Amino acid sequence: MADRGATPAAVSVPDDWPAHADLSLALNRMGSFDWDLDSGLMYLDTPALEVFDLHAGEYDGHPATLRNRVPPAEAARLDTVVSQALKDGRTAYGAYFRIRSRDGSLRWTHTQGHIERDRDGRPHRIIGIVRDAAEELTDATARFELDEERRRMTGVVERTTAILAHARTVSEVTDVLKDPEALGHLDAVSVMLGVVESGRIHLVAEGQLAANVPEFEYTRIDAPFPMSEVVRTLQPRFITSREEFQSSYPVLWPHIEPLSVTQGVYLPLIAQARPIGVLGLLYARNSDFTREERNLLVALASSIAQSLQRAILFEQEHDLAEGLQQAMLPRRIPRVPGAEVAVRYRSPRLGQDIGGDWYDVIPLPGGRVGVMIGDVQGHDTEAAAIMGQLRIALRAYVSEGHPPATAMARASEFLHELDTDRFATAAYAEADLATGVLQIVRAGHLDPFLRRGDGTCRTIPVTGGLPLGMSVDFGTGGGLGYPVTTMELDPGETLLMCTDGLVEQPGADLDDGLQRLMQCVRSGPADIEQLADRLCDMLGEKGGGDDMALLLLRRRGTDAPQAAGRLQQHVAQSEPQALASARHMIRAAASAWGAGEVSDEVELVADELMTNSLVHTEGGAVVTIRVVACEGMRGRRLRVEVQDASSALPRPREAGESGVSGRGLFLVDHLADAWGVESRGSGKCVWCEFTVPERD
Repeated sequence: MADRGATPAAVSVPDDWPAHADLSLALNRMGSFDWDLDSGLMYLDTPALEVFDLHAGEYDGHPATLRNRVPPAEAARLDTVVSQALKDGRTAYGAYFRIRSRDGSLRWTHTQGHIERDRDGRPHRIIGIVRDAAEELTDATARFELDEERRRMTGVVERTTAILAHARTVSEVTDVLKDPEALGHLDAVSVMLGVVESGRIHLVAEGQLAANVPEFEYTRIDAPFPMSEVVRTLQPRFITSREEFQSSYPVLWPHIEPLSVTQGVYLPLIAQARPIGVLGLLYARNSDFTREERNLLVALASSIAQSLQRAILFEQEHDLAEGLQQAMLPRRIPRVPGAEVAVRYRSPRLGQDIGGDWYDVIPLPGGRVGVMIGDVQGHDTEAAAIMGQLRIALRAYVSEGHPPATAMARASEFLHELDTDRFATAAYAEADLATGVLQIVRAGHLDPFLRRGDGTCRTIPVTGGLPLGMSVDFGTGGGLGYPVTTMELDPGETLLMCTDGLVEQPGADLDDGLQRLMQCVRSGPADIEQLADRLCDMLGEKGGGDDMALLLLRRRGTDAPQAAGRLQQHVAQSEPQALASARHMIRAAASAWGAGEVSDEVELVADELMTNSLVHTEGGAVVTIRVVACEGMRGRRLRVEVQDASSALPRPREAGESGVSGRGLFLVDHLADAWGVESRGSGKCVWCEFTVPERD
């Protein structure tokens, strides 16, 4: 077999070929050393001295002399490497360290040593090499810096994408352009975002360094601008010099020339294969865009495009939802003589920004006013549509003259007939502003609140019925499922009604929210509009994603008409509290309407008629009190009517000496100025009247 080191005789080679090992080492700035550990002397050949930038006369054979060239920190690190190799029993080591040249500059060097040991394993000699590693590590540093730049750019895309994931509006997307943790790390002197709108590009954001970017607010897609070009071609545009700006976009150049801009990048924002916008970045640098930079910028544009499309769709849905919501709520709140009214509505923060909360204010004859508030289950367009229908239906029932309980029961039936699985909660209050009598019905809703004139606040306990849509049982006279709570609203007192979106917080107890609300009402301003704003500001921002409705009604007690009034309430046989509530209504109305000394008689007779109806008939009764004018004489009359579903007429009868019943109609006949019975459909109405003086 031929020797691999042999040279064919026919080939001509140089006389000094192959080169001696010393020549190879010297030409590659590599020298050798021999270190006798027993004597401590270290031999360095001439190439090794050149690596350390030493002349032959400057080295005395002792390693300590080299410390003039090796900085202390580097010497300590090198000593650690060598000592550890000697201690561990290794036969070789290697390390990079820096030396200081004659001109004071630092230069990277590499050493590699072979350790020789005696029979006992004790090291006694190190033979090795030293070489110049400056060019080697310079290349490595450049590669490291390039990797660092790649990691930085990748981090920009990742951070920007993460921030954009939470952006819900175009404004929030544009805020990313100014975020130092996002696009601020691209080192661009200006960042622009244009949105395609109706054949034009609308510049919605520009600059993070206050540079006046020379693109106009609105430009045509066919205009000679780079933004327009990338929208037309759907291709990114990289401009690498000022000369390219000048030659490619002469119309734009006069605006670019005063700026310290040398390069530009314009990226189309494409979603579902169509351009929705464009991202522009201006730079003040001279290096060209690498392939990695271009790819990352294109990836960044893709991420921004998806977020921008999502934001545009969200704003469109928001505008639609807001318009639908406003159409479902009352367009205006009527002026109510004798009262002040303040209403507020806040849309939900989540979903489509639409909900089922509502309020309404209904002026009624006789100086009365009805106020309602409610909440349809859900936060979507169906909830808003049902809310609008339900609000109008309840308003219609009240305007037709149905008493509160009947109106609420009929609203429940209406919702049931809509053939939906949604239910609703609601509260309705009817106030006679002349008398202050307040009748409240509640269908699964929060209890209302009362703020007195001195600022104190309390909950009004209202006996409630099932939510609307769950109870459809209303009988003759109406409202079997919705008992009425009657109270008096004094001048200066404020009725507060709200939906749970004002008081509920995720993960918190509802009672805590109610307590915060009452505390806020107590400490709130006296002005009703300012109080409504205060409640929304202090409590609304702490809520969750639910929508919220708020209604405040304050009785002034001065401007309300003092003429005829009418109050009505249903009294069920199985609800003793309803009878007490009706007595309260009769007493308050009689006193407020000027019955004076006969107020007790009015209450006593009304109680007798109601009790008689509940005892001798099946089902409940409807009691009504109103003011009627006296024909042919000065004065007015209070008329009390008790209507039930029985056609049997009441008959006076002798009670006997020890009887406890039978005296009721005699009492009515004795105390009332007039009384009688009228047929009402399949039932009857027993009425009585009391003369009261005309008001001055």
